Amino acid sequence: MSRHEDPLQPFPPGRRARMAAVVAVLLATMLAGTALLGLAGGFITACALAAGAASGFNFFSPSAGIRALTFARIASRYFEKLLGHDAMLRLARDLRSWFFRRALPLAPARLGRMRTGALMARLLDDIAQVEGRLVRALGPLLAMLGLGLAAVAWAAWILPEAGLVLAAAMLLLGPASALPVAWDGLRREARDVRLQERLRVRVHEGIEGAADLAAMGATRAWAARVDAAAARLARAGRQRQRRVSAAAMGMSLVGAATLLAMLALSLQAAHAGRIGAVEAAALGFATLALLETWAGAGLAWQALLAGQASARRLHALVAQPPAVGDPPRPVPVPERGALHLEEVCFAHPDGRALLDGLDLRLRPGERVVVAGDSGSGKSTLLALVLRVLEPQAGRIAWAGIDLRRFHQADWHARLAWAPQDAPVFAGSVRANLRMGDPQAGEAAMWRALEALRLDARVRAAGGLDCEAGEGGALLSGGEARRLALARALLRPGPLLLLDEPLEGLDVDAAEALLLDLERALGRRSLLLVSHAPVPAALPWRRLRLEQGRLQEV
Repeated sequence: MSRHEDPLQPFPPGRRARMAAVVAVLLATMLAGTALLGLAGGFITACALAAGAASGFNFFSPSAGIRALTFARIASRYFEKLLGHDAMLRLARDLRSWFFRRALPLAPARLGRMRTGALMARLLDDIAQVEGRLVRALGPLLAMLGLGLAAVAWAAWILPEAGLVLAAAMLLLGPASALPVAWDGLRREARDVRLQERLRVRVHEGIEGAADLAAMGATRAWAARVDAAAARLARAGRQRQRRVSAAAMGMSLVGAATLLAMLALSLQAAHAGRIGAVEAAALGFATLALLETWAGAGLAWQALLAGQASARRLHALVAQPPAVGDPPRPVPVPERGALHLEEVCFAHPDGRALLDGLDLRLRPGERVVVAGDSGSGKSTLLALVLRVLEPQAGRIAWAGIDLRRFHQADWHARLAWAPQDAPVFAGSVRANLRMGDPQAGEAAMWRALEALRLDARVRAAGGLDCEAGEGGALLSGGEARRLALARALLRPGPLLLLDEPLEGLDVDAAEALLLDLERALGRRSLLLVSHAPVPAALPWRRLRLEQGRLQEV
């Protein structure tokens, strides 16, 4: 699929042939099942009328047709599952690639405003609803429509009045199956997804903060809030089931009237000699099979509605403009240079000024530490240098060139970055380090570990392929922090940005880490924001951020 195509469309251009094949095999399965029951009903009736006499009774043709339709239905069901799962998995791949490609430029400025549980609902629930539209909604509904048209044509060929009965049934069954589900459905779906998000948020935050909740004795109160959210979602689920049940009841009433009308009409035609008894029985049994197949229309309409609502939510999320855009004609990023911030201003969304005419010049190879109170704008300063935010006034330049003239990916390739809560991912130490530089060899990895005095610990644990654990669970806090810094040091960029790298470390461990970092930096520049004091032995430039400006310490 082209990167410019939208997989949220009901029939994405790059997948239409496969989706048409899925609908075709669904239709083949329904046709085979309906024809099988109609032929079998007529055959049984013919056998009964023949009363066991072989003369004048064609036994072999109907039985051969029944066997053929049985095998056709088995084959079509097999290909229905095969092609349906293939199309669904391909669409799932396209959806996830599309979503991440569109959503990543929104992080963190746009997505950071969403709670984790709400974002997970988009990523898991909404994408699952959209990717399942073909096999749960669109495919069955189109196949039912094709089956109905074929049945009307066949019935009209045998008995014109029978075709009219089935056509009228189709016209009535459509609204009967759709209206109870679709009436005000998008509003109800929006309400239901809010309830689901609320429950997911509460569960996620409860798991993340389980230790704090236990320490404060608030676990029971939190569990009660989770139970209340689950109860509200369960009530919404029961309301949804009642709507589907109402659709099923309406379809059952229409179906019963259709079957009675068809039986009365076919028997009357057989009595009048217009059709034979076998054809009359075939019409009755085929109608029964047709109504049984159409009984799933309510669930299909519900799945279609849920998929449509999910597609709208995904579109609304990724349609936000990114906080930072790329220039139409980006210029190459110089390999080395000075970082210069000139009269930079940035205000919080509530209007509170964070940076007010800030000036900073970081020369090649220079180390600068920025201290400041919480909320003073230190992390915002790094976000502006990373260019995930744009200054509202002023200019940030590298080697004399405004950052806005660079492609974001090219600029990020010149940076090494470790955030305050730099994650250690589940997997091996090698896999964690390669996130810093996928091309790094073992020698470079060991040098980075040795520079931060982590090599002996890794060797003792079995080498680079030893497990780090989920969130660094198999490492101490200091070791996990050093591994994250080693990953940043592996990047070949000339500028290293660190946000509170000493958080949670004791004084001795923090001082040792900074001394090791100084030795490992080499010719790189460093911009570090930290509350912790920097050892006096380090010849680093020290600044303090107050009232939106930097002052020498």
